[in-house]
Amino acid sequence: MTTEMTMPARGAGRGGPALRVVIALAFLLARLRPGRLRRLLTLISRGARPAHHAEVLEVYQAVVGTSRRCAGWYGCLPRSVAIALVCRLSGTWPDWCAGVRSSPPFAAHAWVEADGRPVGERGRSEDFRPLMVVTVREGGSGAGDRRGAGRR
Repeated sequence: MTTEMTMPARGAGRGGPALRVVIALAFLLARLRPGRLRRLLTLISRGARPAHHAEVLEVYQAVVGTSRRCAGWYGCLPRSVAIALVCRLSGTWPDWCAGVRSSPPFAAHAWVEADGRPVGERGRSEDFRPLMVVTVREGGSGAGDRRGAGRR
């Protein structure tokens, strides 16, 4: 089975040295064990306010426009971490999710959600099953973590 993918044009994102540094950091963090990555992201997300879909989509486009590796099929983990970190720099935090695709092609996947829906992902919300979620509580008073809770 083949899956359609469209690669963004090189330089389509806002780029810049800071974004490139965050993307490089995301690739390093993506090498951590899942539990350690979740704990670290939970710590980083503390004190943030929930991000809105439009602002996270803008960050998503900047990340995939800057890094072709993040834009590719196998770049979902560093892409999702980079998006969360860039959002955190502006004081917000999307829901960071790691889990599986529940429709073909079945595979492990990481993504971000805002306003209750995946950002930049093809398919419906029902196509993804989170196993780990790092989110912030309403009001920005701290970070929470949901694991294995299924869909909201």
